[in-house]
Amino acid sequence: MSSILTNNSAMVALETLRNINRNLEGVQSEISTGKKVANAKDNAAIWAISTVMSTDVSSFKQISDSLNLGSSTVGVARSAAEKVVSTLQEMKNLIVSAQEGNVDRDKIQTDVEALRGTISSIVGAAQFNGLNLIDGSSTADVDVLSSLDRNSSGAVSASYVSIARQDLSLSNTATAATFGATAVTNTTIINNGGTAAGTAASVANAATQNITIASVAAGNSYRITLNDTAGANSVGTRSFEYVAGTTDSVESVAANLSNQISTFFAATNETGYSVSRADDVISIVNSSGGAVSITAVSATGGTAGTSAGGLGALNNIDVTSDAGATSALTSIETLLGVAIDAAAEFGSSQKRLGAQNEFVSTLIDSFTSGIGGLTDADIEAASAKLQALQVQQQLGVQALSIANQQPQSLLSLFR
Repeated sequence: MSSILTNNSAMVALETLRNINRNLEGVQSEISTGKKVANAKDNAAIWAISTVMSTDVSSFKQISDSLNLGSSTVGVARSAAEKVVSTLQEMKNLIVSAQEGNVDRDKIQTDVEALRGTISSIVGAAQFNGLNLIDGSSTADVDVLSSLDRNSSGAVSASYVSIARQDLSLSNTATAATFGATAVTNTTIINNGGTAAGTAASVANAATQNITIASVAAGNSYRITLNDTAGANSVGTRSFEYVAGTTDSVESVAANLSNQISTFFAATNETGYSVSRADDVISIVNSSGGAVSITAVSATGGTAGTSAGGLGALNNIDVTSDAGATSALTSIETLLGVAIDAAAEFGSSQKRLGAQNEFVSTLIDSFTSGIGGLTDADIEAASAKLQALQVQQQLGVQALSIANQQPQSLLSLFR
């Protein structure tokens, strides 16, 4: 049945053309924006996922900036610590030269003090953006934001890289030990191979003298004096001493004295004597070619020294005397270890920050790629689809035109 009121063909053609135009509009939007999901209307689920990931990418870019700032701060501290190490090495060289008796120790002390001032300046200037990791102003770790962790439920938590501060300041002071005033002239505190304290023992060439730390108590004082009576080597007369504190043991006292002696031998390249320790026994081997006199002295009523934090012990270094030069040699070795450990710690932390920054950069790239896979338009496919839809649009227009002309044919029935 034909009707002049209802043109079914035209309605079908019009609906088809509307669908074609709607699809064409979508393809044109993809091409112009480059996205197949540009807003929540396009695909609510994909849009929500991609938006959350996009905010994470933005956050990780800020984290990368935080890591760069942290790495720069640690890098300044590492460079300063390495410079302190090299300066301490120069100071050690001066202290080693002061072990000789025929040098101008006053001038050496002047140079030592100048280097001490250099270290103080380095430590004071080692700040980045106002943060100094080596001046001892705080013991709290510095936390550098390193990541944002999102779990399966969507909850977010921050992760940090903790940077430990290292104290290389000279502001802390140490108290020198005071040797006991009450002499003990037997073997109850120190046993010099059977010889009582205060009495010299002659040790022949190729012989070994075993010195035993017999007992320990707070204030007990120990001194070992080497006297190269034959003059075969450069030891001359040199004393090494230690005053025990409340936490010392016979082993720790023996270790301290043995370390002082071995450090002195190493610094002066002394090959005529050697020292070793087994528990509470210090063994000195005489290979000098002549006899050496070894005296062990003990006393009570002394006061143990207190160590300074950081590099504060540098303030007590004085090489103008034999005793001061010997003590300085042991101190500088310890301080070098502190500075070396600090530089190594900062180097490790800076490497970790760099590795984390590289990971964050890789993560940003992966997130960006994933977001693109979810939302970016396939331009090749969109182009082909656009061509097809344009042809369909032209055909749809022609079909609608034909359908609109159909009622005209009804006029022939009334002629």
